[in-house]
Amino acid sequence: MYYISFHRFALQGLYKNEFQGLKFPEYVGGPPTIDGDMILKGLLQVQMGHSKWVDLGVLFGMVFVYRILLICIIKTTERVKPIIRVFLLSTT
Repeated sequence: MYYISFHRFALQGLYKNEFQGLKFPEYVGGPPTIDGDMILKGLLQVQMGHSKWVDLGVLFGMVFVYRILLICIIKTTERVKPIIRVFLLSTT
């Protein structure tokens, strides 16, 4: 379910948009600076093999596929419902 989750791509795109390219100053007991990529890889465990635009493209693709799937289900239901109704009436 992780690989087809809508939220995975939305959150990864958000995190990449917010943290990539940033530098954070020194904190107590830590390294002198922390870059956004280190936070993304280490703390948030975001996959960095693709850009935030790929995440956005996957989200749009999911919307398109889910919409087509919904239309197919509705059309199938419209065609099958009268057949089931006739079958149920003939058995009683």
